[in-house]
Amino acid sequence: MSESGMFPASLCDEAIRTETRRQFFTRGSRGLGAVALASLIGRNASGAAAPRYEATGGLPSLPHFAPKAKRAIYLHMVGAPPQMETFDYKPGMNDWYDKDLPDSIRKGQRLTTMTSGQERFPIVPSRFAFNQHGQNGMWISELLPYTARMADDIAVIRSMHTEAINHEPAITFIQTGRQVPSEPCIGSWAAYGLGSMNSDLPTFVVLNASHSNPKANVQAISARLWSSGFLSSEFAGVALRGGANPVLYVNNPDGVPSQVRRRMLDSLSEMNRIQHEKIGDPETLSRIEQYEMAFRMQASVPELTDLSKESDTTYKRYGDDARTPGTFAHTCLMARRLVERDVRFVQVYHRGWDVHNRVPEVLPSQCKDIDQAAWALVQDLKERGLLDSTLVIWGGEFGRTIYCQGKLTAETYGRDHHPRCFSLWMAGGGIRGGVVHGETDEFAYNIVRDPVHVRDFQATILHLFGIDHERFTFRYQGLDKKLTGVEPAQVVKAIVA
Repeated sequence: MSESGMFPASLCDEAIRTETRRQFFTRGSRGLGAVALASLIGRNASGAAAPRYEATGGLPSLPHFAPKAKRAIYLHMVGAPPQMETFDYKPGMNDWYDKDLPDSIRKGQRLTTMTSGQERFPIVPSRFAFNQHGQNGMWISELLPYTARMADDIAVIRSMHTEAINHEPAITFIQTGRQVPSEPCIGSWAAYGLGSMNSDLPTFVVLNASHSNPKANVQAISARLWSSGFLSSEFAGVALRGGANPVLYVNNPDGVPSQVRRRMLDSLSEMNRIQHEKIGDPETLSRIEQYEMAFRMQASVPELTDLSKESDTTYKRYGDDARTPGTFAHTCLMARRLVERDVRFVQVYHRGWDVHNRVPEVLPSQCKDIDQAAWALVQDLKERGLLDSTLVIWGGEFGRTIYCQGKLTAETYGRDHHPRCFSLWMAGGGIRGGVVHGETDEFAYNIVRDPVHVRDFQATILHLFGIDHERFTFRYQGLDKKLTGVEPAQVVKAIVA
């Protein structure tokens, strides 16, 4: 290394001369990115936005077959809603109040350290009523009256299961296909495989919603959940915040007009292009594209986040909270605006569902946060002709125990983690509405019919996008990596229209 801290040009030249044949063709293929770069650098000085188009980028081999969904909105309830208090009605548990969970039901299954030391595992039935809704009589909790209105629009899976018993690995697993960080998330896979449908907004956008109850137990989440993993960083999710400055560092600094920023980016792009020609690092091209996307977002994001033209009827549908940036209702309205502008994948996180205690106090407020807005989102998409091509998902990372965590009293109770069964719903984008798939035992503890593993869930999402999960791979460290991993996964065809 020279005194300047840079490697001499001779070393770079030597690296190029000694590269293998495989490395040569790999590096040569990256040169195609320079062609794409030319279209970016060639934009006029005003940075005028290109019109929206059907799709750019993505793999030429995709989709494998006609897709049912072009976009997705994934509403993840961080912390895990209890299935027996939302969609898995267990009236027989009323006769089991404060009786111990039978060993024949538990079957020696793993427990968390939060309850493994308990002397007893007293059963506590849900204190919330259920009613039947829709043409097929779907059982839905009284905590979700708006969701109940759309029983014929949604398919409920009651037999989801996972291996992960703690939040960090469980959320990572359902989002990325592995329990440890490093893999791309579902949104990144979709962006990589299918490309963008809007040149002025990111292909994959993340929204974090606030919760209203200060006593709710909140799980931490981080950007690793919307990471692109081993894929190029251009496929990572872009987080939009609530408030006047939704994307950090996109706006020009005070005193820097757009013309100056445009010239700066052109010069920076040229330097990055020269660097790419020397080294061949694909992340250099990704960096160029990210700078250009940020420049275009200076115009597109203010228009996106300006809700002043939304009608009073729309706000009435979503609820008054939709007027407050950062609430779940506001993020659902933003999600509709994003897919309306052909953003491929929108990920929404709502925290506060980790009900280890205070279920009767916390769960009603959590459900109230999301119930009307989730219903409004589906109805809004339907009215605008977008639901048929937009997949909507609602659910957590695992389920909850039928037995009480901590002391059971007449006033309150808690529920621990339970990976062996949980419920979620899906709508639109090729989903058959009014369907209930899978069944658990009378204790909501074990699956007795039609189990759906996390991998099956992921395979189904890809299938709705027109992708065969077995054939959708990325070569990394000598392996053909897949979202669904190496173990078997099946599309849940019973819920596909």
